Amino acid sequence: MKRKPIVALVGRPNVGKSSLFNRIVGERMAVIHDMPGTTRDRLQAIGNWNGVNFHIVDTGGIEVYQPKGVRDTAPLAEGSIDFVDQIKSQAMQAVQEADAIIFVVDGQQGVTAADETIAEELRPTNKPIFIAANKIDEERKIPDAFEFYGLGLGEVIAVSAIHGLGVGDLLDEVVAAVRHIADDTDDEDDDEHLKIAIVGRPNAGKSTLLNRLTGEERMIVSPIAGTTRDAIDTDITWHGERITLIDTAGIRRRGRIEPGVEKFSVVRAMQAIERAHVAILVIDAEQGVTEQDEHIAGYVIEEFKSIVIAINKWDAVEKDSYTMNQFIATVRERLHFIPYAPIIFFSALTGQRIHTVLETAHRVYQARFARIATSELNQIVRNAVEKHAPPTKGIKRLKIFYATQVRTDPPIFLMHVNDKSIVHFSYERYLENQIRAQYPFEGTPIRISFRQRGSDL
Repeated sequence: MKRKPIVALVGRPNVGKSSLFNRIVGERMAVIHDMPGTTRDRLQAIGNWNGVNFHIVDTGGIEVYQPKGVRDTAPLAEGSIDFVDQIKSQAMQAVQEADAIIFVVDGQQGVTAADETIAEELRPTNKPIFIAANKIDEERKIPDAFEFYGLGLGEVIAVSAIHGLGVGDLLDEVVAAVRHIADDTDDEDDDEHLKIAIVGRPNAGKSTLLNRLTGEERMIVSPIAGTTRDAIDTDITWHGERITLIDTAGIRRRGRIEPGVEKFSVVRAMQAIERAHVAILVIDAEQGVTEQDEHIAGYVIEEFKSIVIAINKWDAVEKDSYTMNQFIATVRERLHFIPYAPIIFFSALTGQRIHTVLETAHRVYQARFARIATSELNQIVRNAVEKHAPPTKGIKRLKIFYATQVRTDPPIFLMHVNDKSIVHFSYERYLENQIRAQYPFEGTPIRISFRQRGSDL
């Protein structure tokens, strides 16, 4: 399976990394302030350029101390000094894991001793490095950036993150360097056996679940949240079939991720979800569904991956004859956007009902490849239209001429209509529910696209 390359933004404080991040992503996600040290945490988002999707990771400024104890940058924001070592640690962790690096420098200030020190740390990585000489706001000042070739790292591109000057040229270079990763499909990836990502909040029991499924102590298990930092693959054989289990670091909600390597673990977990067919969302039964669980489920669905809601530590919950039904009702309410996801209860610690995990995941995996015959699909759509008339726009009513399933994994349906601008999301959801009434596609998101007659879009 393809994966999205990782591109890391690094540099000393107050050179405009967050502004460049926002420019690349296309929205104001990073907090920007004139004082250095504002970006203490790392942000990540999906960027796209010339058809290539990639993870773009914004890091805090790398503060470099000079021999005489004097920095060559402005003073840090109040309280930031406590984070200096952690910020550097997370930035260098991003460098280690990245496929390409954008080294952001201040094009107005020129090469500083701190830039030279950072360059020395980047040089041994042997990764594609692009120097973005930021704050070059006029074309006549572009030659000012050439000084940075003296760092001996690679291509220098003059940019203005605020005004957008040169950013396209920078992304042209970056995408050319990582395109082979996005396009790469080796023999192992071509073997479309079931791949399961075990995801969830820290300390929900993901590693214990993996150990129970494999029958071995493959993962370090600890009651301390956040023990697992990486996404690790383990192959098992289940009923004669190969299955790859991907254990991931616990995902916290943005804003609650501690500085350091834990932040980058989120990006690794996101890549694990990209590589998987099915995600097992492990929820701690003692804590119930939280906002973090909702966010993780959202990540899975955004990638159009199948999902199983797995309630762990069920043995620790005091129960009566109503407990399970009440718990299911609460889960359905909190995760209302995935009503098609199966819910299972188990205990990874004791092994209670552990067999349901792989059984359910395999069933959901098969649902990803279900295909509806065109004649049957059109009958489902006709019946749906008869029961509930399509929406109108003025005096014009939506007409669905023809429907077909164009692919599986995940299932995608194409509906030819007279005017796709009339389609309302509520009617699209209605059509999805009518399809699921006949073909549940258990645990699997489906996508419905509308094509206007005479349109190539």
